[in-house]
Amino acid sequence: MSRHRELADQFGTPLYVYDLDKVEAARRDLFTALPEEFDLFFALKANPHPEMARALREGGDRACRAEISSTGELTAALTAGFVAGEILYTGPGKTDGELREAIGKGVRHFSVESVTDMEHVGAAAREHGVVADCLLRINSETSSATTSIRMTGKPSQFGFDTETLAELAPRLTSVDGARVVGVHLFSLSNAKDETSLISELQHSITIAARIQDEVGVTFSLVDIGGGFAAPYATPGSRPVYEKLRQELGSTLDVHFPGWREGAPRVACESGRYLVGDSGTLLCGVVNIKESRGRTFVILDAGINTFGGMSGLGRLLPVAVQPDPDHVGDGPEHTERASLVGPLCTPGDILGREVKLPPLTAGDVIEIPNAGAYGPTASLLMFLGRPAPTEVLVRGDKVVSVSRIEPQRVYE
Repeated sequence: MSRHRELADQFGTPLYVYDLDKVEAARRDLFTALPEEFDLFFALKANPHPEMARALREGGDRACRAEISSTGELTAALTAGFVAGEILYTGPGKTDGELREAIGKGVRHFSVESVTDMEHVGAAAREHGVVADCLLRINSETSSATTSIRMTGKPSQFGFDTETLAELAPRLTSVDGARVVGVHLFSLSNAKDETSLISELQHSITIAARIQDEVGVTFSLVDIGGGFAAPYATPGSRPVYEKLRQELGSTLDVHFPGWREGAPRVACESGRYLVGDSGTLLCGVVNIKESRGRTFVILDAGINTFGGMSGLGRLLPVAVQPDPDHVGDGPEHTERASLVGPLCTPGDILGREVKLPPLTAGDVIEIPNAGAYGPTASLLMFLGRPAPTEVLVRGDKVVSVSRIEPQRVYE
């Protein structure tokens, strides 16, 4: 019996198993791929489990910083041991109450999306008698890569339109309680290949240098974003970036000649790459159903458990592919079936016409590369079904067992 099957028997299904050794390996690989002077932010939105975040923080001089977008993620980051003053708070919908709470707990770095967003940050900072350091998030009108998921170049709630910054500079540099210290660019997600990734990040560096001149502020921090790829819910391995370090270093030497001495500090950020391949979702087979010539394998996990941004297709197209070496007890793939969940909606589909061996109720299938955008990116409350159990392991040792317990009070 496999170790995963033992865990499924012990803790039930649906069950997430996260391997902390793989989290630490991903952190090492990404730091190795980047210039050694770089900072690296972990985007907690990918997986806010404090033990996962702690594994990324505990890297000595190669430790990640935390990037958050809510006070809930702030709590997770602080629980994981991140220092509040090193956390970057991002997002277009930061409320006054959230800003007061974050600044009250020691957060001092914010990515701002507009002049009014920066003014709200400044107002909250003044209430606490401090000054907040702000990165201007940029919505560049141009891009380099033509593949992958684009994050800029169109009307958006995210970031300043680059063509407006020169005009806005006087207002941005006079906000009481907040000061411009740099820029935050994130123009690409899940780059198709290393060439696309390098080209886009180099383009971000040139944009950052131009904006520094237009705004008239010497930047102390330039966050050029990410775009690092990783397979999602299908078999495969993280890419190894062999040229990234040299290419980024050469571009920075041209546009920010003092960067190797920390003027400015340069950062990247990642979520999926750092935690994606650490997770396996174990799903129990509840029933097998035939309908008009098609087979449906009904699981105890659906988009309430593995929703990929709540099943909107943003991250989870209907293309889940279970690990072929760990599906039931059958021999080779002999049939096709759709993997569906237990919810009362026809949208609860994890995979259509997936190759599978013969399965029966009680079997367990494994969905690999499920460490990012799992429970917290799913329709967790729909139908009131229990959340999946999450188990963290290191080698053969179980480190943590937990389950999200949503609470609702009816009056």
